[in-house]
Amino acid sequence: MTLHNKEELASFKRKHPDAVGQINAWEAEVEAADWQSSHRVKERYSHASIINRREIVFNISGNKYRIWVLISYLNRIVKVIKAGTHREYDKWDIGKYSHE
Repeated sequence: MTLHNKEELASFKRKHPDAVGQINAWEAEVEAADWQSSHRVKERYSHASIINRREIVFNISGNKYRIWVLISYLNRIVKVIKAGTHREYDKWDIGKYSHE
């Protein structure tokens, strides 16, 4: 998969250096993945939240942090929408891409 909007992750890692190792590992796994569906994502990341067929929220650092992505399985693109703390996640407009 091709990972887009890495700037969001870079910014997040500067603010939360304790998450750098886990986010770096997640980035590497995403880029090596060949997901064809959200089911395939869930097989690898059982604690990920499948919002709809395109939006997924990954738990990082034992659910302390979240990464919200939009996936195009056909184009093999994973776009990072936001990365944040659990508290920030509660304010996100999750599901807004369900009709695109």
